[in-house]
Amino acid sequence: MQNEIYNGYSAAGAVSQNTVLRKTYTLLGISFIPAVIGAVASTQMGFNIFGMFGSPWIALAVFFAFMYGMIFMIEKNRYNNTGVALLMVFTFGVGILISPLLQRTLGYSNGGELIGIAAAMTAGVFLTMATLARKANINTSKLGGFLTVGAVVLIIGMVASWFLAIPALTLTVSAGFAIFSSLMILWQVRTIVEGGETSHISAALTIFISIYNIFSSLLQLLGIFNGED
Repeated sequence: MQNEIYNGYSAAGAVSQNTVLRKTYTLLGISFIPAVIGAVASTQMGFNIFGMFGSPWIALAVFFAFMYGMIFMIEKNRYNNTGVALLMVFTFGVGILISPLLQRTLGYSNGGELIGIAAAMTAGVFLTMATLARKANINTSKLGGFLTVGAVVLIIGMVASWFLAIPALTLTVSAGFAIFSSLMILWQVRTIVEGGETSHISAALTIFISIYNIFSSLLQLLGIFNGED
């Protein structure tokens, strides 16, 4: 009798986790629609939001205010439809934010090819990490602590690279973000599998940001090493 009850709870838990994971992937796929629209529209118009501000400090403040302000509001509504709507607004804004990088890359003669390669590599990383998260035995607690420290270090490095304009630092930060974001996908999917994440909205947000970071980091690295004038 006890075994039957235990097996019943286990089955119910597995169904719940699979449901969260399925909803996460569905919402993640939908969230790329406004992101692509924002990126394509702003790139075709030559719009550069960072060029709107005369001071890099103001541009940096606006960037962080948008990113973390939206993340805060989405997390506050992580269990209702308002959170979904805010996520769509956020991804559209991220599409606009990545436009300057896309414009710079398209300035290379092989820019379109570089964007395609970065997109394919990003998709490969996502599929690899998502599959590994379901198959491997991972200590999410230790990985989460490592990622917390890594996030602080990378944010400091990103801000420093913006103002110091040191090529070696820019390369290091880009590579660091690509590795960090890959591990974030691994951690987030594994957390869902273990039942530690119950909001598909929050999970989709984390994975989307990770994919954005991987794609933009790879695109920067490809542009530096393989861009052809």
